[in-house]
Amino acid sequence: MCAKSVSHQMQNVTILGATGTIGLQTLDVISQHPDRFNVFALAANSNVKSMLDLCSTYAPEYAVMLQETAAIELTAELKSIGSKTIVKHGEVALNDISAHDQVDIVMAAIVGAAGLHPAMAAAKAGKRILLANKETLVMAGNLFMQAVIDGGASLLPIDSEHNAIFQVMPQQRTKNLSNATLSSLGVKRVLLTASGGPFRNASLQELKIVTRAQALNHPNWVMGPKITVDSATMMNKGLEVIEAHWLFNASPNQIDVVVHPQSVIHSMVEYIDGSVLAQLGNPDMRTPIAYGLGYPDRLASGVSSLDLLTTARLDFCAPDLIRFPCLRIAYEALNMGGTAPAILNAANEIAVEAFLAEKIGFMDIPNTIEAVLATANIEQVESIEQLVAIDAHARLMARKQISAL
Repeated sequence: MCAKSVSHQMQNVTILGATGTIGLQTLDVISQHPDRFNVFALAANSNVKSMLDLCSTYAPEYAVMLQETAAIELTAELKSIGSKTIVKHGEVALNDISAHDQVDIVMAAIVGAAGLHPAMAAAKAGKRILLANKETLVMAGNLFMQAVIDGGASLLPIDSEHNAIFQVMPQQRTKNLSNATLSSLGVKRVLLTASGGPFRNASLQELKIVTRAQALNHPNWVMGPKITVDSATMMNKGLEVIEAHWLFNASPNQIDVVVHPQSVIHSMVEYIDGSVLAQLGNPDMRTPIAYGLGYPDRLASGVSSLDLLTTARLDFCAPDLIRFPCLRIAYEALNMGGTAPAILNAANEIAVEAFLAEKIGFMDIPNTIEAVLATANIEQVESIEQLVAIDAHARLMARKQISAL
C-alpha cells in the first residue's frame, strides 16, 4: 500500500479508451495511489466484459460505451450486480465526461479519429489532458493547440517519445504552450527514437511477404494491433514527427528520427551548446503515464529499475526510407501542411485495417497512402467539421484504392 499523503487533493480522472492497453495501465498506476486519484468515468467502444470488470473494481460515476447495443448490455449487467455506475452511450456522452465540472484529469487514449472530439472538449473545458491519442494532433494540431491555450488546459504527452522530450525540454517550454521557438529556448533539434519494429533488418523482398502474425509480434512494446502494425511500417514514427511539430513548435527539419533497437533511450533533445539530454527507462508505458498523472511531482509507477549492466549496449542507426516509405510519406505530408496529415492518417487507418483483415500485403500499406495523398485536394484547416468530412472522404478514397489492387 502507498503511504497516505495529506497534502494532495484527490483528483478525479476520466479515462477514454479504458479497456485498451493505455487505459488499463493508467488504472494500474491509479490503483497504486488511492489517496491521490479517483476514477470518475470510464469509456470504451464495445468491450462489455472488460468494462463490467472495470466498473465493479473502480465503481466510476459514469461508464460510456460508443456503441449503443454495448451500453444496453452493460446497463443490464451492472444492474444485476447492484452497481450504481450510470451508463451512457455515443459521442455526446464522451464529450460530457471529458468536460465534466468534477473532472480534473482526462486520459485521452481512444485510438483513431473517434478520440478527436472528446480531447477537444477536455481542452475547451481547461482540463489536464494526458494525450495518448495521436490522431488529435495529427489531424487537428493547430485547432487542438489553440483550444488548449484558449481553454487554459494543460497538456502532457503520453507517447513515450514525446513524454521523454517533454521531460528534458527547458521548463519554460513545458510550462507555457506559447509559440516560443525552439531556438529561442536554446534547443537545436529533437531526436525521436524508434525501435525499428520487428522488421528492422528485413530486406525489401522479405517485407513484401510479411504476414499479419509477424507484424503483430513487436520485440519491445506491448501495444494494440493498429499501433503495433504502425510500428512495423514506421508510420507510428511518422505520426510522432507530426505530433512533435505541434507539441514543441518544431519545424520538420528540427525533428530527426534515430533507430534505437533497445528502446531504452526514449528520445533526446539537442541544445545549441552541444549538450544532448536523453530520458532513459525500461520500455513500460506506466512511466510516462505516472509522469502525466503526478506532474510536476514524480509518482511510483510500478516499473522496474533500468539495469544498464544487463542492457550492456545501446545501438543507433538511421532509418531506411526505401524499406520504410511510411516515414518519408509522413514528413512529406507535414511539409505539405493543411489537411495533408489528416488525409495521411485516414488512409493509413484504412490500409492497416485491410492488412489486419489479410486483404492487402504489408507494402501495400504505404502504396495506398501515397496514392490517396497524390490525388487528394489539400486545404487549409479551418474547423473540426471540415476535418471530419475530409477524414471520411480520404477513407473512401483509400477503400477504392484497396479494391483496385
